[in-house]
Amino acid sequence: MMNLALHEKRRLLEQRKEPRQPAEGPVLVRFADPQPEEILGQLMDVSPSGFRMAHANQSLQSGQVVDFSHSLAAGAARVMWNRITDQRVETGFLIVTAK
Repeated sequence: MMNLALHEKRRLLEQRKEPRQPAEGPVLVRFADPQPEEILGQLMDVSPSGFRMAHANQSLQSGQVVDFSHSLAAGAARVMWNRITDQRVETGFLIVTAK
């Protein structure tokens, strides 16, 4: 019988429409609503239409549009999901416009 965690991982991988590539380096995210804020995090992976970052801020909300910059791209991105653990937050972004 397949381990449930492994089954869930495979299901999520099958839903991905684009390959992810491991990446690293700083990511800066800025937004003004509900108040001006900057979040500095670490790039985890990238795809042609998005990226994932690790950081320590729990204020990002799904659907929120932010300005971002990292070594491979810059522009505006929509927060798609957050995964909050004891030590950090991981956030997945969909790039809306690239500069």
